[in-house]
Amino acid sequence: MQQARQALGQRLRDIRVEAGLSARTLGRLMGRHPSKVSRIEHGVTPPSAADIRAWCGHCGATDQVDDMVASLRAVEGMYVELRRLTRTGMRHHQKSRVPLYERTRLFRIYEPGAIPGLFQTPNYARTLLGRIMAFNGIPDDREEAVAARMDRQRVVHSGEHRFAVILEEWALRCRIGSAEMMAGQLGHLINVASFPSVSLGIIPANIDRTMWSSPGFWIFDEDRVEIETPSAELTITQPREIAVYARTFAELSSMAVYGAAARSLITAAINDLGADEDG
Repeated sequence: MQQARQALGQRLRDIRVEAGLSARTLGRLMGRHPSKVSRIEHGVTPPSAADIRAWCGHCGATDQVDDMVASLRAVEGMYVELRRLTRTGMRHHQKSRVPLYERTRLFRIYEPGAIPGLFQTPNYARTLLGRIMAFNGIPDDREEAVAARMDRQRVVHSGEHRFAVILEEWALRCRIGSAEMMAGQLGHLINVASFPSVSLGIIPANIDRTMWSSPGFWIFDEDRVEIETPSAELTITQPREIAVYARTFAELSSMAVYGAAARSLITAAINDLGADEDG
């Protein structure tokens, strides 16, 4: 969040410099102390929307107001700590996603190490959520959270929703529970991939990469990108940043295999689970 605030401050500084105004002069024109101009430019103090409008107005850059205000809103809402989202458990957070999922028409999902929640079996979700709760000290309401996650999956089966999903092969082989549970999950993934609304691509582990792997991210239409870290949830709504993630997704997609080739990778992962058990 601090880096995003500093980036916003730098953009405002560039506008001031291009206008040929000193920080002192701009502060006087805006009716602000010059030190506030400096604090904003260095990311110490966030600007208000009124600050941005006055700043751009006095610098002859009114055409940039809307984009700068959008950047401000993105900074304000981009970082929410996981502990704030899950104070009473994970059920509420699972249910809070439903309106976003229902209004989204195109989901672009990239996951490097896990099966996306929309395609999880109850057993896989139960195991994964349980381990997240244990690691983060979240109140254990996993059964309610799993039920809420399964309820969200109705968007996969109804409505005008499309799902473009890219997984790293590692996501197929990253065990979080028993071999039997993992085999069931991978079998379910093959089934979901056959839906007309779903495009599943898998990036083979041995491919000569043109794009490095990335933390997992979800793009909801052209409106927002969401990224989960171990400690927080990041939401990106700035159009230029969304465009970067869209380009990243397109490049990752170009390395993936689809159809029969993707099913072969999933089947190989299932077979290797059996070999591990036999060993």
